Amino acid sequence: MNPTPSPSGSAALAVEEQSRIDFVLALRRRWADRLYPTLADRARTASRDGRVVTTAVHEDALYPWFAWLERGSQKMLWRAVTDAVRSVPEPEDLSPAAVTGSLALDDDLALPDWYTSVDIHIQPGGIWRHDEQARVYELGAKLVMLGDNDDYAFHDLFAATAVPDRPYRRIVDLGCGFAKSTRPFKRRFPEADVIGVDLSAPVLRLGHRLAERSGVALDLRQGDATATGIAAGSVELVTATMLIHEMPPPVLADLMSEAARLLAPGGLVRILDFHPTGDPVRDLAMREHGLRNNEPYLPMLFDTDLGQLARDAGLVDARWVAFDERGVGRLDRLEWPERSEWHFPWAVFEATQPGAGGATS
Repeated sequence: MNPTPSPSGSAALAVEEQSRIDFVLALRRRWADRLYPTLADRARTASRDGRVVTTAVHEDALYPWFAWLERGSQKMLWRAVTDAVRSVPEPEDLSPAAVTGSLALDDDLALPDWYTSVDIHIQPGGIWRHDEQARVYELGAKLVMLGDNDDYAFHDLFAATAVPDRPYRRIVDLGCGFAKSTRPFKRRFPEADVIGVDLSAPVLRLGHRLAERSGVALDLRQGDATATGIAAGSVELVTATMLIHEMPPPVLADLMSEAARLLAPGGLVRILDFHPTGDPVRDLAMREHGLRNNEPYLPMLFDTDLGQLARDAGLVDARWVAFDERGVGRLDRLEWPERSEWHFPWAVFEATQPGAGGATS
């Protein structure tokens, strides 16, 4: 088992905090690689006998344990991560002379009800009230991949494989959080002006500190991803990571319209999120994951034709392709490798602004 990661830049965790997190991760791994395959195999066998998959899953004696452990272990993880964050002080910021990026916060920004009314991921209090919640979220994000995303290799993989290798003068990362995907885009395209936009001031403050400590110059702004205030036609790449499944459908339509407004002719949209796999058991598990993990908009995303929303906004070549987080990254088709364990059905949504040429100044 990999060593338990610490909050970025912090001292190593004490053995007590390490042990609590390792226990929860081990529990979640067994949920993913033992409980899920067993439940799925039983449901598929029952469905071949004429039973509806949903009924077969819900009537299986293993299902209550599967459902409880999914939500219960997530709560356990947040408790362990919160205690871990409180046990280690955050490092001092770099001196002003070392600052290279920018941070713009908006004290008057009204946060939308759809955002504040749900504690997404069951994280107590969400991520927008206090700076401590941002640090808890940052450590939790390393663990959501069951310990396999400690250094955000997953986000590096998205930046490396999902975007064509060509010049970009301006890149906008919507819903950037603490810039875990924004930083890889700046590292890959150092000549680009990379802007991250998010509603939460705490995660932006943390993202700014992390970027400065790593020597990455980002332009981070507090704002609404559906109304960024960035000049129309001034962007060559609009990206988002793990954002759209946390937005209701009407907001997704606004997001597509804003992306289209931002993009210069030939500009690209690249969004990493979830997509149904076509396997009825796996798709049911993912829909119910949204409900059990306080992500009520996730099932709505599965019922939304994002390609049509993109076309309605004037974008072309809209499509989804699969993404394999195990070191492969973007695939050129909407088809995932065969896997028995539970996993997120990662996929990349792609679209293009019609025309050719680059962004305007």
